[in-house]
Amino acid sequence: MSLQIGTIHSMKVKEKLNDFYMLEKGSNEVELPIEGNENLAVDDDVQVFIYKNREEKVVASTKIPHVIDGVYDWAEVVDVIPRLGIFVNIGTDVEVLVPNSELPTYERARPLPEDKLYVTLTLDKQERLLCRVAKETTFGDVIRVATNVNLNDKVKGTIIRTDREGAVVLTEEGYRGFIHHSEREREPRLGQAVTGRVIEVKENGTINVSLLPMKHERMGDDAEKIFAYIEKSGGVIPYSNKSDPDEIRETFQMSKSAFKRALGKLMKEDKVEQRDEKTWRL
Repeated sequence: MSLQIGTIHSMKVKEKLNDFYMLEKGSNEVELPIEGNENLAVDDDVQVFIYKNREEKVVASTKIPHVIDGVYDWAEVVDVIPRLGIFVNIGTDVEVLVPNSELPTYERARPLPEDKLYVTLTLDKQERLLCRVAKETTFGDVIRVATNVNLNDKVKGTIIRTDREGAVVLTEEGYRGFIHHSEREREPRLGQAVTGRVIEVKENGTINVSLLPMKHERMGDDAEKIFAYIEKSGGVIPYSNKSDPDEIRETFQMSKSAFKRALGKLMKEDKVEQRDEKTWRL
């Protein structure tokens, strides 16, 4: 019986050759590079991870991954190949592909390097290593009931699901937080680390989270954004408090109510005025 790819085995050093050790287990033999393993001797027992290298050759590594078949853990994104998927570090000598089929279809929501995904290990039809991303239901044993949480408390966590309706964040405390699409400036990436604030603690022990600052904090930022847009547009923009909410969100990445509050601030400061359903710089 051959050694299965993606598994961990205790093997014995049979002999030392020029560039590698030959390991054995029963009738199975596999090569282990000498580089990084210089202290091994013949007849030593060594624990190794079995995988296929880039030349499709079955080899061993003494770097034991923290992600294996049936076991989920966090893996950092190290590279993005647009037409193929992304590669993650699972703690061994080889970086493993997460195929596009496991990732959001919406480009902006796809992970970037340094994001982290909760994954498990599997094989493709050619016995090459792949990682599969955990569904939200996989986190059942990880998620905790939110306790001692107050409104506006700051929370940090990682995005574990995202779509047009909203995103789900797993906080550092293990709480499930939902981020409605109206409580973010842009859709967060799967695997992105985010910081938000609690806006609701629900009876089922989950929380609702906003990635936006509080109204009085973001009014100034929104006003600056609108005023900069007016300046860039030659002193007038075709938007007012009567404009379509979707047009407002598309142009300024803010709700219409936030837009109206920011315009009100600018008008109080005598920086702009509205006429003919347009906003003019004073």
